[in-house]
Amino acid sequence: MAPVQASMSQITHLLLDIEGTTCPVSFVAETLFPFARRHLKGYLERHRQEAAVGALLEEAERARASDPEASAIGADQESFPQLVNYLEWLMDQDRKLTPLKQLQGLIWESGYASGELKAPLFEDVCHALSTWSKAGLTLAVYSSGSVKAQKLLYGHTTDGDLSSLFRHWFDTRTGPKQASKSYLTIAKEMGTEPSRITFISDSVAELKAAHGAGLKVIFSDRPGNPGRQSNGYPVITRLEQLTLDQDIPR
Repeated sequence: MAPVQASMSQITHLLLDIEGTTCPVSFVAETLFPFARRHLKGYLERHRQEAAVGALLEEAERARASDPEASAIGADQESFPQLVNYLEWLMDQDRKLTPLKQLQGLIWESGYASGELKAPLFEDVCHALSTWSKAGLTLAVYSSGSVKAQKLLYGHTTDGDLSSLFRHWFDTRTGPKQASKSYLTIAKEMGTEPSRITFISDSVAELKAAHGAGLKVIFSDRPGNPGRQSNGYPVITRLEQLTLDQDIPR
């Protein structure tokens, strides 16, 4: 389907995916994930005694203990080395375990702080976000990466710190991105009706779930995205294709 000019008339809240929507998939797949994978064991060895990290490891251990696949990879015993092996295996399988996502965020924090990591956004993103924010739209993020990781990414972009443009942040602790209930929860937390929210994502399954909850949805078709078929949803290739047809109530 060809890209369209999508109207945001009657829309007061804009909910954005990150990967494949505002940031290239390649940055996540080729930079962030390998960085976390490479530093996971060393980071956990240095910080496992800290309360926050320890709590995440306990949550991950409960997941390992109940995962029938753990024995198949030789991680079926309760020990720190086997838990590390299990977490590394989850990363290799791109399994989205919530405590692992939280740990990845902590590892990325160190990379951003050192300057080794900096997030490249699509070149139209900074201007679009600034324009929408000035117009009064409430901007929010919903990503499978942790809220901490989201804030780090937008706080360390090639266009500077854009984190202040967003008022709400949501991750998988809100609920699965492919479940309609998650979007109802988001609408409630943002204090608005689902019909006043537009959700932009490169995932058809996520759009289907959001649409089922009553949100307006738009498919993001960006270079390098693994899926380019919109399944009939409105398509944009650049954020400026969204038009503000009226002043947005503040």
